[in-house]
Amino acid sequence: MIPNVPQHARPLAYDGSGIDGGLYARINGWAEAAPHWLDRLVVLWSGLGLALFALLMVWAWWRARGASAVVMARVLAAPVVVVAAYLVNSGFKSVVEEVRPCRQLPDTVTVEACPGPTDWSFPSNHTVIAFAAAAALWTADRRLGRIAALAAVLMGASRVWVGAHYPHDVLVGALVGVLVAVPLALLAGRAAPLVDRLREGRWAPVLGTGTVGTA
Repeated sequence: MIPNVPQHARPLAYDGSGIDGGLYARINGWAEAAPHWLDRLVVLWSGLGLALFALLMVWAWWRARGASAVVMARVLAAPVVVVAAYLVNSGFKSVVEEVRPCRQLPDTVTVEACPGPTDWSFPSNHTVIAFAAAAALWTADRRLGRIAALAAVLMGASRVWVGAHYPHDVLVGALVGVLVAVPLALLAGRAAPLVDRLREGRWAPVLGTGTVGTA
């Protein structure tokens, strides 16, 4: 566990501890008392788990080669959708400028090192990316969407466990990810005619034949 030393580059713009600082402290206590192997596992997932969503997108593309053009269009748009959600969330971060709980709460002992003083907390970027990816995949492939949704929940929970975020950072991050991703992914389905045309040419080996009509 890593003891926190509060430090600020400038006066606090927003203190989120009044929302659920008590819950954060309780979870922080659980993490401090947990077995070392569990904390290490959570840190590993928190740091590298986003790669799973990239692998799920590749898997979704492979499965979509035999699906409808609408499904393929949504799968191909998924990475763009995730980037869009991340950019929207970055805008929220720059407006709110909520200080990380591990810097705001003096008695915090975190599982991993606390982010820098101007690396704002609200909403959680990791959670936004995870839920945006899960929502985009859900619109195209329900089976992979369920896997991604479970992984997204675990990602959000891990960000609180390691001490980087308040619970409300994660909850709002999940909401932002879903609200941005779902309409964009559904809109991407309108590119289905383009996918159909490309399937008739040199891109057929990449885009498949589209023998299945539903997601």
